[in-house]
Amino acid sequence: MQIHLNELFQDTAKLKDLEGYKQQVLKLAGQGNEVTLTGSAPVWLYLAIAHELHGVALCLNYSSPVTGSVEIFNHNPF
Repeated sequence: MQIHLNELFQDTAKLKDLEGYKQQVLKLAGQGNEVTLTGSAPVWLYLAIAHELHGVALCLNYSSPVTGSVEIFNHNPF
């Protein structure tokens, strides 16, 4: 599943809205899924969301046109 972080906010992400962003992502990600984060967003938002998904997502990836897919963590035992 791919989550575009830039779709969580309009114009500029606001730190005061971080809890709301986290809740939106948790609903989108579900439990035990493979998740890829992408989209134009501040680094602090990527870090906070990655931290929130640890223990929720089976594996987490970051993807951009520059880097391609980068594995952040993988808890798949197989």
